[in-house]
Amino acid sequence: MQVLQKSLAYIADNPAQFIGTIQEHLLLVLVPVAMAIVVAVPLGILATRYRWLERVAVTITNIVQTIPSLAMLAIMIIVGLGLGNRPAMTALFLYSLLPILRNTLIGIKNVDSFLKEAATGMGMTNLQLLRMVELPLALSVIMAGIRTATVICIGTATLAVYIGAGGVGTYIVRGLQLMQNHLLLLGVVPAAIMALLADYLLGKVEYLLIPRGLRVRNK
Repeated sequence: MQVLQKSLAYIADNPAQFIGTIQEHLLLVLVPVAMAIVVAVPLGILATRYRWLERVAVTITNIVQTIPSLAMLAIMIIVGLGLGNRPAMTALFLYSLLPILRNTLIGIKNVDSFLKEAATGMGMTNLQLLRMVELPLALSVIMAGIRTATVICIGTATLAVYIGAGGVGTYIVRGLQLMQNHLLLLGVVPAAIMALLADYLLGKVEYLLIPRGLRVRNK
């Protein structure tokens, strides 16, 4: 209870600083995830059409995912991206690719072949088949990948403080260095709340995007 009181007192004394770290953390997450969606979803769609592209894309993103977070941040510095937001966002972008790419592949591949044959028999072009059949049916799976990537990014972004990118990880590192539990709380609790809130909000977005006729099926 005393730790919580100290945390609240710190926020009351430094409201601008606390809000600033939250904003920094959100920026570190939103930009990489948005970039990953723009890259991974089209790449996943193309990979369902070309087997060689699927093998290459999945292999590369799997390799990226196996690199430890701190090692990835160090690699970003070594390759010349320096310190701050740019290397942190690049690393988080790379980490976000696999969940979105994999779920896009799985979602589209799992669309019933009979539905695709029926759509083709009705005279739909490949683009119409993708837009009107495959994507609507695969959307819940794709959104699950986006939700996973977002939650991973929120947690991993706490390490970005080590390369000067800020975020709520600032409080975690400072709390560890000074052995101050109330500072640790200021970093851990906002990160957990952001992860839960992001998952909830993306779930609502998924519900709104799924065509009405498919909502009951995907509940």
